[in-house]
Amino acid sequence: MPPAVRALRGATTVDEDDQEQVNARVVTLVTAMLERNGVDKDDLISVIFTATPDVVSTFPATAARTVGLGDVPLLCAQELSVTGSTRRCIRVLMHLTTDRSRAELHHVYLEGARGLRDDLPE
Repeated sequence: MPPAVRALRGATTVDEDDQEQVNARVVTLVTAMLERNGVDKDDLISVIFTATPDVVSTFPATAARTVGLGDVPLLCAQELSVTGSTRRCIRVLMHLTTDRSRAELHHVYLEGARGLRDDLPE
């Protein structure tokens, strides 16, 4: 299969809106997404981060830069405020080039975000 543009999803939560914890959880999530899928940073096209309105201590992209993604286009946005949604949640959407099919990619959901996509295998 020739290389194609694919999207890889992930999410995590923080126990409190604290810059240190946000950075640590984002680093853990981004690292797990890359490692679990064998993605090299040179395969990345862009990364979009969203955070629920109760995460305001720092930009999630700041943490991603610390793991070598400084030259990858990164964007942060606020997640919709939906009644009953997961609190203090940070989501990631990575666009990448790969020769793998969509079915071969493994999305990563950590901490309190595990229940967001209980249809996905671990």
